[in-house]
Amino acid sequence: MANSWRISALAERHRALGSKLEDWSGMGTAWTYSSDLADEHEAIRTRAGLMDVSGLKKVHYVGPHAESLLEYATSRDISKVYPGKSVYATMLNEAGKFVDDCVIYRTGPNAFMVVHGSGNGYEMLVRSAQGRQVAVLFDDDLHDLSLQGPLAVDFLAEHVPGIRELPYFHHLQTKLFDRPVMISRTGYTGERGYEIFCKAADAPAIWDGILEKGKGLGIIPCAFTALDWLRVESYLLFFPYDNSEMYPFADQAAGDTLWELGLDFTVSPTKSDFRGANEHRRLQGKERFKIFGVLLDGDKAAEAGDTLWADGKQVGVITCAMYSRLSGKSMAIARMDVPYAEQGAPLEVKGSLAVNAIAHTLPFDDPEKKKRTAKG
Repeated sequence: MANSWRISALAERHRALGSKLEDWSGMGTAWTYSSDLADEHEAIRTRAGLMDVSGLKKVHYVGPHAESLLEYATSRDISKVYPGKSVYATMLNEAGKFVDDCVIYRTGPNAFMVVHGSGNGYEMLVRSAQGRQVAVLFDDDLHDLSLQGPLAVDFLAEHVPGIRELPYFHHLQTKLFDRPVMISRTGYTGERGYEIFCKAADAPAIWDGILEKGKGLGIIPCAFTALDWLRVESYLLFFPYDNSEMYPFADQAAGDTLWELGLDFTVSPTKSDFRGANEHRRLQGKERFKIFGVLLDGDKAAEAGDTLWADGKQVGVITCAMYSRLSGKSMAIARMDVPYAEQGAPLEVKGSLAVNAIAHTLPFDDPEKKKRTAKG
């Protein structure tokens, strides 16, 4: 915790649940509780789970130049993001390589909230904002409680009018337990879920209220590591753990293209001019690897760093893995040599396990994203 400089208002709640509050992005975060991660995974997949994801960097960009700032810095057409709408975006450097991802919320005509991941996108935007008419406010008073799972909407519908009509990647200003909140239909689980943004002073009451009133629906607190299990199934990347910052190239600087990561969908079709755009386009078809899935034999999970082999040579590395007792499958996300990133390609896993496997398309769970986009 030596690097932690941000404080969660829920720190004592997490300690009471068995967490030691390990550092993430400068905030003490509940990576694990004393409960079983398999129970937490099952809760989110079958009922609902509540997580504190306040370690995400929440930053307001306000002023007449805010839109142009985000327009150049991100892969999305910001003009199409209206108040009440949000969008998932990526940020590149001048070399066309991925440096961060974020969710951009438009909260007014000249007002945005950007929730940054753990890359340096925030620092890049601060530098770009100098000399422009845009105020930048890093908001650690704002906490982010993530209620995810198929019953999340049923719980919230008892307390928030109109929540069933809120579309995917939209948000509304409302009240929960008589506390002012912004509720966003977003998340990082592959399930239908909601993020509840609230004042730090209100976070404990909202946390306690959801767990107390949601007990009958089976809602339980879930730790940060449960997201790793969920993201493997749902093809959700986590910077830097899937990136060349963790798995460097022998003769090249760190940095991956959107084509390699499978994130090229984040570039709006109408978008031509943004940081790194020319290099991004030039690098299409020059992938050095691809993010791909691995389906392993047996009932054990691999570990990050386990290697993949075929034809007598190493052809990939596992970046995140899990075993699901719900599906009875051992799955992983991997960085894989392009010729082997094909459905059914035979592989061997070496490292913490020595088993056979096959390359598998991603995502493993809900490939048509029907759950997270469901209506009503």
